[in-house]
Amino acid sequence: GSMKPSDGPRERVRCKVDYVVKNAGQSVKLNLRCASDAYKMELSANIDQIGNTLSGNWFESQYRQGGKISGKSDNGLIEAKVESDTITALLTVRTKANRQSFVMESPGAWVSQVSIDLFRDPK
Repeated sequence: GSMKPSDGPRERVRCKVDYVVKNAGQSVKLNLRCASDAYKMELSANIDQIGNTLSGNWFESQYRQGGKISGKSDNGLIEAKVESDTITALLTVRTKANRQSFVMESPGAWVSQVSIDLFRDPK
């Protein structure tokens, strides 16, 4: 994937994510680790789904930021807002078969855009 810091050029980034699904598929705990040459992120989140509505919380341990997640999920498409005291970001996550694309946009933030394509490892 790639990320765009507000004060520099777009950088390539590599990520790994682990999902733990609970409550008959209505809750998920995720752990996301990403790194580029100059950047490292470790994000954890707990997300619940009721109908198509998503809600939950997140915490990023490298920069010690956290907050809430809200949004909707419909047929493999997630559109969500991530908020803390200092940032607001819009997320779009598309899932199809063993692929997932993740786009985050946060104009004005230190990282203004992140785009990641994930592929599920066969088990």
